[in-house]
Amino acid sequence: MAGLSTASAVTVQLSDSSLELQIGETTDLTISFSSALNETAELQFTYQVGDDITYTDDDELIKPLPNLTVYPGNTSITVKITGKSAGHVTLGINSSSPEFEDIQDAYVHIDVVHNSVLITINAVIGWMYFVAWSVSFYPQVYSNWKRKSVVGLNFDYLLYNITGFLAYAFFNVGMFWVDTVKKEYKSQHPGGINPVQLNDVIFSLHAVFVTAITIFQCVIYERGGQRLSKLVLVLVPGAWLFAAITLVVTLVHKITWLTYLYYFSYIKLGVTLIKYIPQAWMNYRRKSTMGWSIGNVLLDFTGGSLSVLQMFLLAFNSDDWSSIFGDPTKFGLGFFSMLFDVLFIVQHYCLYRGNEPYEQLDEEKEVLVNDGSVSGDGEPVPRVNTPC
Repeated sequence: MAGLSTASAVTVQLSDSSLELQIGETTDLTISFSSALNETAELQFTYQVGDDITYTDDDELIKPLPNLTVYPGNTSITVKITGKSAGHVTLGINSSSPEFEDIQDAYVHIDVVHNSVLITINAVIGWMYFVAWSVSFYPQVYSNWKRKSVVGLNFDYLLYNITGFLAYAFFNVGMFWVDTVKKEYKSQHPGGINPVQLNDVIFSLHAVFVTAITIFQCVIYERGGQRLSKLVLVLVPGAWLFAAITLVVTLVHKITWLTYLYYFSYIKLGVTLIKYIPQAWMNYRRKSTMGWSIGNVLLDFTGGSLSVLQMFLLAFNSDDWSSIFGDPTKFGLGFFSMLFDVLFIVQHYCLYRGNEPYEQLDEEKEVLVNDGSVSGDGEPVPRVNTPC
């Protein structure tokens, strides 16, 4: 009997996995069945807003749908979806009929927005900041190649950067491609959308690749005797030791693979908080930004600004301000990176504009590397910065 039941099980499929509607707009949603039912069944619609799943749309984001009766012989039914107010809702299906199999897997994410034009604008903005962030790595690579030198580029920053992007890549690849992880995420977030998209995977892998090229340049080009600090030689190996230990814990099934991947996201967040500090401090000590590409900073700031703009437009269009202020960590880290970009811009164009770098001559003295900048007694001649 069990084998017969499995063979005759009916699966349900929706014509769309996601819909975007403007308030007042109506569209069709087709519900298809893998085979005809043997007996009449009733379908009920469920509405999920956030983590709450109910049989009524209390927020009235879409026009309520009546229960549907499916008769023997029916292989599909079409319903009308009408947007009523801005927001996000996941429309699911439920039924008490034993003929249906995995009916809970049939759902559609519906975004009801104020203005459909903003959807296109946000998509364009998304590609703009994706390009800006992706291209931002190359000015530094080009500068190093042109100068045949990496003097002025902080090695601690690079090691933090490669660590952060590797962790980010591991997280994205696992979330996007590993079936076990995707099933665990789906189990923990029924009806939820995977937060990692293909462009996230491409960006992180590309970032690892270009950062690795920059590190290779540090091996082959003039580096001015710079070495890694003791602090970075403690923090970075410590992060990877933590990753190795938790891998063992995962392999013995004490934590899930999804939890393990989340640890990599925490490493990425930690790196983002500290990675710019060594470069900013180095610029301050040298009283110069020579060797640190301002093109990288300007493109990063452009990408960050566009990303924040998109976040606000999305929140406005969907009346979903919790997507910004409900996740202060993500929002705060974005602004934190932009603040460092502003600091680097001020250092480059105002504080140290046109300055040649100081160079360490001995353990106690620093002088400007510039003709006529050192006095006869070996003391540096004061230099006036060009006003901002």
